[in-house]
Amino acid sequence: MEMVLALLVSGIVVLLVLLGLFVFGLRRRLIQRSGGTFDCSLRWNVAQEPDTAPEPAGKGWVYGVARYNGDRIEWFRVFSYAYRPRRTLERDSIEVLRRRTPQGEEELALLSDAIVLVCVHRGTHLELAMSEDALTGFLAWLEAAPPGQRVNVA
Repeated sequence: MEMVLALLVSGIVVLLVLLGLFVFGLRRRLIQRSGGTFDCSLRWNVAQEPDTAPEPAGKGWVYGVARYNGDRIEWFRVFSYAYRPRRTLERDSIEVLRRRTPQGEEELALLSDAIVLVCVHRGTHLELAMSEDALTGFLAWLEAAPPGQRVNVA
């Protein structure tokens, strides 16, 4: 009897794990369904560092998926079940200060081909890390603002 109970509990645990993975994959599919998505790591509320600062630590980066939605970018954590975006960035509020390559421990925290954009959004300093192709699309999206809107690309 104990053996049957142990097998039943083990089966339920395996089933719950598989169900969780299925829902996790389904969420990502639903986010990407409308198109215009790209892999994008985010580091929010970054302390301003002078140009002479030591190598940035790899801490604070969160892997995610960004999706273009009109004049906004919606950013979703990859390792989450939430269907709502964790952050929303408005095109006319994004100011790109500079771009750089990952340094020090960041190389381990980010995807191998990542380029880091140092930005300000509504007074909050943040960094976005994405591939070269995604960066080209992102900068083109920023510059494609409707007439009359300011574009802040360094």
